Amino acid sequence: MSKTLKRLAVVMPTVAEDRCINAAARADPDALPLTPKQLQAMVPMKALRGRPKSAEKKLLVSVRYSPEVVAYFKATGEGWQSRMDGVLRQYVQAHGVPKGQ
Repeated sequence: MSKTLKRLAVVMPTVAEDRCINAAARADPDALPLTPKQLQAMVPMKALRGRPKSAEKKLLVSVRYSPEVVAYFKATGEGWQSRMDGVLRQYVQAHGVPKGQ
């Protein structure tokens, strides 16, 4: 038999209790309320996580390479995909954009 979880009821403080809580917080030097300037500077945590957004967005594609090509670049260590991209970029710069495109 499954157990149903009981949700706890959130009990909000009364106006008098809220005043007491705020007064205690203001009296504590380690728990001062944030200033409007500090609140304005806050950003959501998810905006700070992960890799920074690149100005040059890359495309996600599926490509098949020879096993020896992939083995070579993987053997160069972490960042092998970026190095592979760099080699392909050098090729494009050396040979230019094909005619008709």
